[in-house]
Amino acid sequence: MGAGDRGGLPQDLARVQNQFQAWRCRRQAGGRIPHRLWALAVRLVSQHGLSRTATTLSLDYYSLKKRVEAAGQQPPSQRPAFVELPAPAVVAKQALFELDNGAGATMRVQLLGYDAADVEALARRFWGAD
Repeated sequence: MGAGDRGGLPQDLARVQNQFQAWRCRRQAGGRIPHRLWALAVRLVSQHGLSRTATTLSLDYYSLKKRVEAAGQQPPSQRPAFVELPAPAVVAKQALFELDNGAGATMRVQLLGYDAADVEALARRFWGAD
């Protein structure tokens, strides 16, 4: 059964969930979660999101969020993975579009005769996907 079948967990998330359960079974009362388990949870956030990771691993959302921020990672955003532009290399028409980076910054661009590759480079730089 794959990850998408009937709500099954992705393999990496299920494996770390099992490690957390095993640790919880043998820990002493009041024992803190080991750093290696926190590190695994932080890495999973970049692939599966903060809420899903915290829920699956039975972790406090805000504690995990602080550790993710301290590690310099950001939870995955809902920004597009790519931008599809008109096929011609140079477009003689006028274009007006708006880019939003999901963090509150917006850029409005108005072009007259543009190279699609240049617009793609501009969008990638704005979204921080250099």
